[in-house]
Amino acid sequence: MEKEIVIIGGGPAGITAAITARRYYPNADITLIRKEERVLIPCGIPYIFGTIESPEKNLIPDTIFENYKINLFIDEVTSINKSARTLTTANGKNLNYHKMIMATGSFPLVPPLPGVDLGNVFVVNKELEYVRKLLASLDKAKDVVIIGGGFIGLEFADECNKRGNLNVTLIELLPHCLLLACDEEICIRVEKKLLERGVNILPGRKAKSILGEKNVQYVELENGQKLKADVVILGIGVKPNGKLALNTGLEVDEKKGISVDDFMRTSDKNIFAAGDCASKKCYLSGTPITIGLASIAATEARVAGANLFSMRRRMECAISIFSTCFGNLAIGVAGMTEKKAREFGIDVISAEASSPDKHPGSIPEAQELGVKLVFEKDTGLLIGGQIYGGNAVGEMINIIGAMIQHKMRADEICVFQMGTHPMLTASPIAYQIVNAAQIALMKIKEKR
Repeated sequence: MEKEIVIIGGGPAGITAAITARRYYPNADITLIRKEERVLIPCGIPYIFGTIESPEKNLIPDTIFENYKINLFIDEVTSINKSARTLTTANGKNLNYHKMIMATGSFPLVPPLPGVDLGNVFVVNKELEYVRKLLASLDKAKDVVIIGGGFIGLEFADECNKRGNLNVTLIELLPHCLLLACDEEICIRVEKKLLERGVNILPGRKAKSILGEKNVQYVELENGQKLKADVVILGIGVKPNGKLALNTGLEVDEKKGISVDDFMRTSDKNIFAAGDCASKKCYLSGTPITIGLASIAATEARVAGANLFSMRRRMECAISIFSTCFGNLAIGVAGMTEKKAREFGIDVISAEASSPDKHPGSIPEAQELGVKLVFEKDTGLLIGGQIYGGNAVGEMINIIGAMIQHKMRADEICVFQMGTHPMLTASPIAYQIVNAAQIALMKIKEKR
C-alpha cells in the first residue's frame, strides 16, 4: 500500500513539507488540507498596501500542487483520532493517514485595549478577503495609526505612507522601534529614515484605548494625547496556533507552541509539526523562544518532510535571521544583539566596520554598508550580527547567519575567503565582515 501523508496548513511550512515529502517518498499519497481558497505570501502582505497595490499579485501559486502531484483539499480539519490515525473535516471528509505534519501557523496578537473591536481596527491577518477589506478602508482613510514598532509594524507604516493620501503615525511602547530585534544604533538609523520618508513615530508611548462609536475615530495614549484615526492596524506580534494539536491530545504550550523534538516529531511519533505552530529553542541558551519567520518555518518543514518514515535530519536550534528595507536603507539582524546577550549574562565583545558597498566608493549608487558583530569574549564565538546599507544586506546577513550556525570564531572569520567585484561588493581590503572580526579579535586579545 502506498504511504498516506496528510499535511494540515497551506502556508510556507505546509507547502515546503509537502514538496520535501514528495522528493523523499516519491510513491506516497500526499494530501494537503488548508482552509483558504487562495494563500497569500506572508512576508509580502505589507507590500500589498503600497508597492504592489493588489493582493492578487502576492499569492502562492497553486500550480505547485499539480507539479508535485499533491492532492489539495480546501477544507478545515476539525478533529484527529491519533489512535486510529484518522481525521475529520468540516465538510464531512474522513481521511486516513500513516504520517501527518501539522503546519497550522499562528494567530495575530490582539491587545486587551478598550475599543479594539470597533470598525476599521485591523490585525495583520493572512486571509485574502480580510486584506481586501483593509485595502478598501485605507482607500477612504486620511489618518492611520499603527500600534507596534517591530518589523511588521514599520513595514506597514512605510507602505501605507507610500499610498500618498495618508497621515501615518506609529506608536511603540519601548524607547525605540525594533529594540527587541536590534541594538539602539540600528534602531535610531531606521527611525531617522522613516521620519525622513514622512512617517510620524511616537516611541516610548503606550496606547490606552481606541475611541469611536461604530468605527474608530481616535487612539488615546496613556499620557492623555489623542491621535486622529480612521484606520488602526495592530502589529504587535503573533502566537502559535496549537488549538487543533491540543484538542488532539498532543503536548502543547499555548505560548510556545506544539512540543517537538529535534526531528520535528510531536508527542505522537506519527505526527510532526513545523512552522509558527511548533515550539522552538534558542540556539545559544537552549531555552524556549517564539519566532515567527517563514525562513525558519521552511527549514523546519524540510526536516519534518524528510523524517516522516526515516530519521534523516535534525533541526538545529532556531537562529533569528531578519532583513527589511525602507527606501534605500536595508537592515539585517542575525542571532543575538549585544543588548540581549548582556541581558542573558553573556560577556561579549562587539566590533563594527563600514565602507562603501562598491569599490571605489566613487562608483555611482555606492552607499555605506556597516557591519556589527557580537562575539563571546572568552571563546571568540560569533553569536550575533547586524548590518545596515543597501540591497547587499539581504544576502550578507545570511552569510553571518551561516557563520553563527556553524559556530565560527573571530579568528576563523578573519581568514574568511570572499569573492569581490567593484560593482557588487566592498573592496577586499575593506570587506566589512572580515574587518569587524579582526577588530573584535584585537579587543579580545587586549582583554586577556
